Amino acid sequence: MTVQLQKTIPASAIAITVVDAARFAQLAPTLPAATRQWLQTVGFTGTPDSHALVPDAQGKLAQVFAGVARADHPFALSALPTALPQGRYRLSDQGLVVPAEQAAMSWELGAYEFDLYKPRRRAAAQLLLAPGPDAQRGVALATAMAATRDLINTPAEHMGPEELAAAAHMVAKQHGAKFRQVVGEALLKKNFPAIHAVGRASTRGPRLIELTWGKPRDPLLCLVGKGVCFDSGGLDIKGAEGMRQMKKDMGGAANALGLAALVMALKLPVRLQVLLPTVENAIAGNAYRPGDVFKTRQGLHIEIGNTDAEGRVILCDALAYACEGNPALVIDLATLTGAARVALGPQLPALFCRNMATARHLVDLGLQLDDPLWHMPLWAPYRAGIESPIGDIVNTGRNAMAGAINAALFLEYFVPQSQDWLHIDLFAWNDGARAGRPVGGEAQTIRTLLAYLEQRFASGTATSNKVGKAIPSHLVRPI
Repeated sequence: MTVQLQKTIPASAIAITVVDAARFAQLAPTLPAATRQWLQTVGFTGTPDSHALVPDAQGKLAQVFAGVARADHPFALSALPTALPQGRYRLSDQGLVVPAEQAAMSWELGAYEFDLYKPRRRAAAQLLLAPGPDAQRGVALATAMAATRDLINTPAEHMGPEELAAAAHMVAKQHGAKFRQVVGEALLKKNFPAIHAVGRASTRGPRLIELTWGKPRDPLLCLVGKGVCFDSGGLDIKGAEGMRQMKKDMGGAANALGLAALVMALKLPVRLQVLLPTVENAIAGNAYRPGDVFKTRQGLHIEIGNTDAEGRVILCDALAYACEGNPALVIDLATLTGAARVALGPQLPALFCRNMATARHLVDLGLQLDDPLWHMPLWAPYRAGIESPIGDIVNTGRNAMAGAINAALFLEYFVPQSQDWLHIDLFAWNDGARAGRPVGGEAQTIRTLLAYLEQRFASGTATSNKVGKAIPSHLVRPI
């Protein structure tokens, strides 16, 4: 861990003075003349994600000035851990006050690298913080997000259905949750035919992974995550460019698992069920085909318009199973459609929700927390586009228009109208580097959803501030 929580922070730790442009303009005239001249020489003005090293008279590092957009930004300090010289640092009270949660989280995520195969270039600098629930929460958030990134970043060779199940089992053991899985032909016996159909062509057996945790008296919360560990497109095979990053097609499952770990670590008063339909969409003689019709767990017959629209097919069985328990809330997370990326880009997950007030609240909450998502409509007239002439519905629309909505409408068939449900179509990937967010797998909407769940299920209780065990990043490494 690059954040160390210590009751006594030694004066020898190098001080970091955090400023924005306005605060620096106020502070600069009060600084010693030599310090002021040095900062002017190196051009430091408090620009976000910039920093300046200030030497003492002997040429040793005396202090650091760091620029931020806002002191409470979740990635306020993320540019520093791998940019500063190795050593121990502390936050100075001379500049802006960075809240402990944001300080801990931003520093830990700023130090993140996926180093499973390639050694780190260097050790990150350490930040010393006073212990407390806010700092602990920041560390818990960062470690869950790092673990989510690790799962997504791991190549499909080492993150197939079995390895994802092993990672979920580790999380269950850590938090005292129950783990089970239904694998291969047992999916047909247990009535999960759609999951089986998509994954049957792979030499690595399809499965439904399930975690359960919590007290029977608490409301049931069900998290469902799309776990396509690699997506070739099936018989409707993807082109090379479209297939290149398909190790990330289990990003919904990774995010669901990361959120679940936080729910358990923070001991939210819910009865948690996590369902991860997990497959590899491969090509073989027994691969499911365009034009095939399958009876799903719910009893609806779905026609396969395109085998590359496999995510909604495996999710339909999992959602039907989730709703059998009459949960208070179902949330599914899935790297479901390219159409959502065309509409909103990589940084804005698409939110589909039947309740307009809930959707608006979630959008506002995401903007407040800098963990955004954007509301898109479950536009009922478009249901005509997924009607099938030989089945109940087809897994593709009539054309490329409204692709994300068509996918959400397909899923809605498997969620009763009385069921409270959120569907999130996310990218789970950073296609460009920003401070604390390197190119690669990403945890998206986890913080926003956690805050919403705390407001809904733990408001007014002490549980929302308690931090139990966070999920360490290294525990989900499969090799």
